[in-house]
Amino acid sequence: MLIPRQSGDAYPAEVLLIMKNSLGHELGALLRLAGPLISAQLAHALMIFTDTLMMAMLGPQQLAGGALGATCYFIFSIFCTGVIAAVGSLIAIRHGAGDPAGITRLIQNGLWLAMLLGVASALCLNSLGPLLPHLGQDPGAAGQAMEFLRPLSLALPGYLCFMALRGFTSAIGHPGPVMAISIAGTIANFVINYALIKGWFGLPSLGLSGIGMTTALVSSAMALALALYILLSPTYHRYKLRSGVGRPQGTEMRALLRLGLPIGGTYAAEQGLFTFATLCMGALGSVQLAAHQIAMQTVALAFIVPQGLSYAVTFRVGLHYGAGHLHLSRLSGHLGMALGAALMLLFALLFWLLPEWIIGLFLDRHDPAFADIVTLAVSLLAIAAWFELFDGLQSIAMGAIRGLNDGRTTLLIGLTGYWCVGAPLVWLFAFALGWGAQGVWWGLAAGLAVTASGLVLGFQWKTARLQRPNRIEGEVYLS
Repeated sequence: MLIPRQSGDAYPAEVLLIMKNSLGHELGALLRLAGPLISAQLAHALMIFTDTLMMAMLGPQQLAGGALGATCYFIFSIFCTGVIAAVGSLIAIRHGAGDPAGITRLIQNGLWLAMLLGVASALCLNSLGPLLPHLGQDPGAAGQAMEFLRPLSLALPGYLCFMALRGFTSAIGHPGPVMAISIAGTIANFVINYALIKGWFGLPSLGLSGIGMTTALVSSAMALALALYILLSPTYHRYKLRSGVGRPQGTEMRALLRLGLPIGGTYAAEQGLFTFATLCMGALGSVQLAAHQIAMQTVALAFIVPQGLSYAVTFRVGLHYGAGHLHLSRLSGHLGMALGAALMLLFALLFWLLPEWIIGLFLDRHDPAFADIVTLAVSLLAIAAWFELFDGLQSIAMGAIRGLNDGRTTLLIGLTGYWCVGAPLVWLFAFALGWGAQGVWWGLAAGLAVTASGLVLGFQWKTARLQRPNRIEGEVYLS
């Protein structure tokens, strides 16, 4: 498909005037989109925290087994979520191009892809039982993990369908229902889990399987609720969602996979780096591993903000790219990166100024038994201040490039930064140079800094390339 676009390396005076007038409008639009998406990300994080809290209430063995099962689930979930992120990215571009028929085909095929990925992943997760002991896991923990995983794996089809629908409604500028349903789902997940553990209303105590079953039911209910809202609300009536949904369509499915597979690969590569860092911490000792987990949980909570913002940037960049307004795509990307960097600097100040207070949220920092962990965690949070800045910036820059229908650039830069720089430096600093736990985190910070720099420059290069005069004048190609 061809749509009009701007060309030229430099902005003419009239475009600069438009950009100046558009700055406030674009910032407002970005914030209106980012707010509900950040809230939805926070709700999802709270749902995961609820599951962990319920496992701890069952006992230490259940907590260990549940953590192993959750790790296995997350490996599949993170890749599939990346693939499904292509749905919202491509819909934003079609929305900018004024193509409701194309949007309809994309969301229909996105739901097919979500179901196929969810069912395939669930089958893989259910087959892990005999494999876990051969990977060095304690047989008892492996059994507990599968007790949790079998029902939990059924959450993936519903969760991925919800993510596809979330991408659709957010990309066309309506993220409010996503936030409302995410919050309601989190509350329902807590209440049902707690009722099962406490035996309210005569409910049986189902242990880890009950926690997994609850998450699966709530995830499916969230997808169903969002689907019903979309089908019934007049806002979406221009999209003929009920017609043509009977089978996948090759053109749209190839477009989704062409963009989605590199995004999923990038997500998996980043998660692999953090898993490698955790293994290095385990090799250094239990104190180092405990301090690492506390600092990493803190970073993960702060990362919710740039993660939600990155989705908003993707949709705004894609909207303008689809409309052929590359100067506004660039403006939206720059605004998102600047806003993300400013927010991450605020978190950095918290990490620098109040590290002991933050650590006290996770354990009793006045207990002498935790003294070594607290001391080490304080030093890791000081490094995390830089770590978080780069992590947030690379997430938003990645989202901006996704908005230009490009996943391969993010994958190449991510693999280079994570595994050609980050992982080797983690090992070098921690073991060869003897920096220990701090070395692991400086290695992570270096890898993320290289990745963030590469992605920011990649966005600049991509937008400049799209504006080159030797490209076909006034046209952008959409797959």
